[in-house]
Amino acid sequence: MSHISSKAIQERKVDSLVVKEYANRMELGDAAARAVIDTINQLLEHRQTVNIVFAAAPSQNEFLEALILADEVDWSRINAFHMDEYIGLAESAPQGFGNFLKERIFAKVPFHSVHYLDGNNPDPQKECLRYADLLDKYPTDIVCMGIGENSHIAFNDPHVADFNDPEPVKIVDLDLECRQQQVNDGCFAALKEVPSYALTLTIPTLLGAQYIFCMVPGSNKAKAVRHTLEEAVNPVYPSTILRRHPQAVLFIDKDSGALLESHTNL
Repeated sequence: MSHISSKAIQERKVDSLVVKEYANRMELGDAAARAVIDTINQLLEHRQTVNIVFAAAPSQNEFLEALILADEVDWSRINAFHMDEYIGLAESAPQGFGNFLKERIFAKVPFHSVHYLDGNNPDPQKECLRYADLLDKYPTDIVCMGIGENSHIAFNDPHVADFNDPEPVKIVDLDLECRQQQVNDGCFAALKEVPSYALTLTIPTLLGAQYIFCMVPGSNKAKAVRHTLEEAVNPVYPSTILRRHPQAVLFIDKDSGALLESHTNL
């Protein structure tokens, strides 16, 4: 682990959700990695393996960089998954979420197993069922995630978000704001290059994890953070459901927390 000072400058609770604010995204990433590492090791005291779902997004970069530096984690006892994937993107495309995670963590530490969502399966519905079966076989212990600019979690955009979704994994169409975010993040050069459909773990699947760690740095996420914490819990703002999870932590920085009404009183 790095030796960055990663003490929260402000901390509070919104419903059941713990909110920790840090001075910048580096400190946020370091603190989040430490929290995940401690939780992994606590779980490994009582079981042989731990199952973790990871998000793929630039917002996760500092967290993932800090996480792979940990020398006190027995990665050979961890099964890794990811939470969403584009449909029909070229298999080698760097924008693919499996490829993103392979480059940043899946190929950098010796996991017991890594399970990729295949957005190029000719039968996407069959792929949803295959991945759902894997998640059933390896129940999720920890979810490491972010929040989209439109408040989505995974690819559960507001128009498809369902807090009681009957499907564990499903096919979704991506709304315009979600697709534009991929351009804003520098993942695609133009909107027309961003796929319109994806596979995603659904909200009940994500919320079924024992622990959720949500890393949301940067000024481009300030509106989403405000909605997450200040709007009513509603699928219009999918991330608001995190406030109902008993063991979820939201990590923000000064930039992503800048629009909170109660920011000065956090």
